[in-house]
Amino acid sequence: MTIAKSFALSAAAVAFSFVLPAISAAADISGAGSSFIYPVFAKWGDTYKKETGIGLNYQSIGSGGGIKQIEAKTVTFGASDKPLSDEELDKNGLTQFPMVMGGIVPIFNVEGIKPGELVLDGKTLSAIYMGTITAWDDPAIKALNPSLTLPSQPIIVVHRSDGSGTTFNFTDYLSKVSPEWKDKIGSDTAVEWPVGLGAKGSEGVANTVKQTAGGIGYDEYAYAAQNNLSYAKMENAAGKIVAPSLDSFASAAANADWAGSKNFHVIITNQPGDASWPIAASTWVIIHKAPDDAAAVADALKFFDWAYTKGTGAAKDLDYVAIPDNVVKLIEASWSKDIMAGGKPVFVAGK
Repeated sequence: MTIAKSFALSAAAVAFSFVLPAISAAADISGAGSSFIYPVFAKWGDTYKKETGIGLNYQSIGSGGGIKQIEAKTVTFGASDKPLSDEELDKNGLTQFPMVMGGIVPIFNVEGIKPGELVLDGKTLSAIYMGTITAWDDPAIKALNPSLTLPSQPIIVVHRSDGSGTTFNFTDYLSKVSPEWKDKIGSDTAVEWPVGLGAKGSEGVANTVKQTAGGIGYDEYAYAAQNNLSYAKMENAAGKIVAPSLDSFASAAANADWAGSKNFHVIITNQPGDASWPIAASTWVIIHKAPDDAAAVADALKFFDWAYTKGTGAAKDLDYVAIPDNVVKLIEASWSKDIMAGGKPVFVAGK
């Protein structure tokens, strides 16, 4: 694990600001949305600024906020961990494409239990979030963890309070493994949580769990590792116990049919495969097809092109799965076809 070396982000700093500053505001590429992708955008933005002089101003406000801002044209691009439907894209003249893939992990704060020691499965995790499992020494948790000494301690559930693609993927997974969850709660960027404390952003969930004895939450793996939070292993769709890792995220992504999916609309939770992490997720960039500021969009697409080709190492260092080269070719071909100004593509990769 090289997260601590690759990207240092203090909890105190993110509590006050989610903006990546750039020296020259006029050259900034503006974006907003997903906090899932924030760590790698921060790393990419810093490196790209040094290489090109062009900065990245990205607001980590949650996928829901990013969608609202790109629809209102207050930023050049939005980022969401929930893909927009064909109807939503067409209605607002938008297009979308995946930027990275990664994993969402259950995080917890139970004294004496180290990262990766606790095992959970979908049925138990959904019962915890339904409020029907309320103590750490519940028989269902003990059955999954016979070698652990679990305390008789209340479970304090933590969830996102803002509109969040991380919440969408987490609740999509719970809906797939629990018919009760699907019927009563469902899946979306925001749901009516039966129990728990709300916290804003991935950073807020991480900090709340870290400060709450007996707490449990869900977060992007980079945040869990970066904040030294304990995370659980999971039983996957194949019935295997797996740890969150680049390999298990990649296994989950391996069956994704990007080429056969309109508007790159693929959800990769609860995928088959012995090695697959069950709560894998993607982040999509959302951008206008006929932008008012073609130059700003061209700058953004140049940055994304750079990230696909030169940013893969940084993405992997932060435990994200880079978009495969064959999918990148599909994405960049879509740019030339879909993102136009004056009858011409705003940006053509490789030229």
